[in-house]
Amino acid sequence: MSAPTRAPAAANTRTPIRARQDTGLAARVARSAATAAGPAADLDEILGWLESRRRAVPFAVDRIPFADLDGWSFAPGTGNLVHRSGKFFTVEGLRAAVDDRQWCQPIICQPEVGILGVLAKEFDGVLHFLLQAKMEPGNPNLLQLSPTVQATRSNYTKVHRGASVRYLDHFTAPARGSVLSDVLQSEHGSWFYRKRNRNMVVEVTDDVPPHEDFRWLTLGQIAELLRHDLVVNMDARSVLAGVPVQAAPRAVHSDTELLSWLVEQRAAIQASAERFPLAEVPGWLRTPHSIDHEDHRYFRIVAVSVRASSREVAAWTQPLLEPCGQGLVAFLSRDFGGVPHVLVSARAEGGLLDTAELGPTVQCTPGNYAHLPAGQRPPFLDAVQTADPSRIRYSALHSEEGGRFLDSVSRYLVVEAEDAQEPPGFRWMSYGQLAALAQHSHYVNVQARTLLTCLHATPSDEGASGGPNGWAAVR
Repeated sequence: MSAPTRAPAAANTRTPIRARQDTGLAARVARSAATAAGPAADLDEILGWLESRRRAVPFAVDRIPFADLDGWSFAPGTGNLVHRSGKFFTVEGLRAAVDDRQWCQPIICQPEVGILGVLAKEFDGVLHFLLQAKMEPGNPNLLQLSPTVQATRSNYTKVHRGASVRYLDHFTAPARGSVLSDVLQSEHGSWFYRKRNRNMVVEVTDDVPPHEDFRWLTLGQIAELLRHDLVVNMDARSVLAGVPVQAAPRAVHSDTELLSWLVEQRAAIQASAERFPLAEVPGWLRTPHSIDHEDHRYFRIVAVSVRASSREVAAWTQPLLEPCGQGLVAFLSRDFGGVPHVLVSARAEGGLLDTAELGPTVQCTPGNYAHLPAGQRPPFLDAVQTADPSRIRYSALHSEEGGRFLDSVSRYLVVEAEDAQEPPGFRWMSYGQLAALAQHSHYVNVQARTLLTCLHATPSDEGASGGPNGWAAVR
């Protein structure tokens, strides 16, 4: 299809994709986005509270050899890294192929569906969202803002024999509140095998017992925090991507065209993935302290010892996946007829359940491709890396899943496109269309969901969050 070069035609002025669209709720969301004050009065006070929680509770994460893991071992025969309970997760081998690419790698297998839940409540007529100052061993700064509840099934069923998860009953018994968003979402398809979590937002009207590790915030406050490095964690960003928004009635491509294009992409991709013993994965070398690729690229599997008195269990050991280098995740953005759009890709990953999902324009670890000529590097990577600063509309460092990945950090960018090209495998989509699809399973990948939430934090021309490009009026 030829690249779009003008504003949407009149035939494409039908209402874009809507998922559980509630104009009243969207208006309440917009009001919250426009409110930068609340129980936490200002940004400095919120950041100060986070720092005080970091100082108040001792945290420590130390690398250890695999032999010092407690309860974890390499299974005889397969060499898979497993927990003695048979719960939590395993590290196994994956044999994958996408079209003409074939490879083998270790991968995290976590079949349990966890709960990522955010409580919402009105204060003085404005929606607030309850976020937690949560320690995770893989976070580079250990403590970040997370959802109200962030727990695997093994955690909230107390396989670890630890304390109960606070506020869990609001999500396991949602009749106690009004469900605003509830969807199963995938996670990193390159590092997880078909992992999904239940992303929920539940509104309550009754009193919620306060706790010093939790804080009610408006969407306006959260938008401000998203402009800071390493403050809002991946799970919170994923859940907030599903908050319903008001969509404007124009887009370059109709909803039917976009959905048909994605189905066509999924049908055309020749993909396969099968698990096999970790001990048999070629090209990966196990040492007493790590499992590394022979070229020292991509990632490694390591082991850590953790102490965190604020968690359900005060001390434990576990494996973590450690990337080899900082990632880069970017959307090219462009207005068509005054309506903001982003260039999405149909991205296939070996661990995804449904072959491909809508991903960012660029999603990679640049260091993995530095040895290749320009023509073999990911599309648009060079354009994003060399973009003039005047075209960068959003830039911040965000960490990935701190419970499974060690020091996994990516630079998240929104860059104004220089032209309207739309090569094979890419399509322009309005913010509103992408936000609506994020309310359904297996459409928008976790990196694109983070960028969608960051788009809500992109300042308007007047310099305020929640403007034309924010939760206040996603178009």
